[in-house]
Amino acid sequence: QVQLVESGGGLVQAGGSLRLSCAASRITFSLYNMGWYRQASGKQRELVAVVTESGSTNYKDSVKGRFTISRDNAKNTVYLQMSSLKSEDTAVYYCNAERRVVTTQSFWGQGTQVTVSS
Repeated sequence: QVQLVESGGGLVQAGGSLRLSCAASRITFSLYNMGWYRQASGKQRELVAVVTESGSTNYKDSVKGRFTISRDNAKNTVYLQMSSLKSEDTAVYYCNAERRVVTTQSFWGQGTQVTVSS
């Protein structure tokens, strides 16, 4: 069974930093696009950042210049370095692994809470 396990969430003051990690198991990690999504209370889940299997990255406009996504294929882990955090970054952050071949394979982690106090 595929597992994505997030860690690194917590409570931080505005302007602070956090690094989220997502460790994957039972998938060929290097073949998957890896993304970080977030869902704030009462809102829909949204894409924050993605790093493709080839290493290309893309970010939600509001986090550009503040967040950095990276992957370590040797460790089957994807990271999200978050800096200059704002109260509006408060959400549950989810890791996603996706691969599109004939069909789309998509797996989710359980989520980690990030709370930014102002």
